[in-house]
Amino acid sequence: MPSAPDVSHLDPFAPGTRRLTDPDTTRAAMRAAGPLVQATAPAGGPVWIVTDDTLARQVTTDPRIAKDPAFAPPAWDRRTAGLEPTAAEQPSLTTLDGPEHAELRRAHAPLLSAKRVNERSERVHAIARELLGELARHGTVDLMADFTTRYPLTVLLDILGISLDHVDRAADACRLMFAPDPAAQGTAIAALAELAATALADGEGLAAELGERMPPGTTAQQLRYHLFGLVFAGQLTTDAALGFLVADALGPDPAQGEALVRRTLRDHPPAPYTLWRYTTADIEVAGVPIPARSPILVDIQGVNTRPGSPPGADLAFGAGPHFCVGAQLAQLELRAVADVLAADFPSARLAVPYGELRQSTLGGILGNRLTALPVVLAG
Repeated sequence: MPSAPDVSHLDPFAPGTRRLTDPDTTRAAMRAAGPLVQATAPAGGPVWIVTDDTLARQVTTDPRIAKDPAFAPPAWDRRTAGLEPTAAEQPSLTTLDGPEHAELRRAHAPLLSAKRVNERSERVHAIARELLGELARHGTVDLMADFTTRYPLTVLLDILGISLDHVDRAADACRLMFAPDPAAQGTAIAALAELAATALADGEGLAAELGERMPPGTTAQQLRYHLFGLVFAGQLTTDAALGFLVADALGPDPAQGEALVRRTLRDHPPAPYTLWRYTTADIEVAGVPIPARSPILVDIQGVNTRPGSPPGADLAFGAGPHFCVGAQLAQLELRAVADVLAADFPSARLAVPYGELRQSTLGGILGNRLTALPVVLAG
């Protein structure tokens, strides 16, 4: 049987920094190698990476490939690999599969549907206008320093029914999630879980509705974890994309409105790879044998940016049963910033040449983020 081309020499998970205008040579080389390639996982051992759209949609719907970290390679250390608790330890949208995942998703999805999210459009635009208006008074500002974290958190806490007095605490916690010290990450998770408990105690907003829709037998601790997941994932999904969206809007080839949002999500998806998936048995993918308990990823950014790809649906929010439940909200948040920039700040400009903007990644499966985005919003 054939084997997948080995691209370990490319180190697709290496941290690094490059100019925004520099091509991603690693992704181009993986695409050129084939629709399925083999690399070395950050936690050790082989990982299979899908670089083809059709194969990606097959992998994300294959019932033999699970999200549950219980199927991670036995040699992986949970902490160094950054694994979530297993589905048995902590049921969640990102670790359950099959009927259990479908049941949990049914509890979440109606609250974040296109209809429900669009009902929040005026409020989300108002939040974007208020935060950007405050920053416009200060001359040159770095939007990556605070705005890209604060804005989605403000939206999320407002929807969840949590007092906006807690935004600062939530922002500090989200920043701690990427600290190298595991103890700091634990502190961050505890802080966000405490916010979830506050929302449940207040009994208002989406948090209360979600509690009412949870599957029977859901414990209070599990509900707090689900809300923690909504806050953290919701902030993370929008944070990095906001920087690229504003840079694109003010760059040499600007777009506006929905076209700007789609281009940003295609070229700079919130997650460059899917979350980890694992084979539950010995299987074949594209004719390649893959042992049980092997990790598989889809290179979302590589698939989205393949030269010559036809326009249409991309993989920015994944595919299959685990398609991002918050996709509608993330797109509204981006669209609101695009709209407010165009309407309220027509003279906004980058404070440095577009070619000087740089993007960095922490490595692993984490996405790229602009290191800084200095802009002048008014004047």
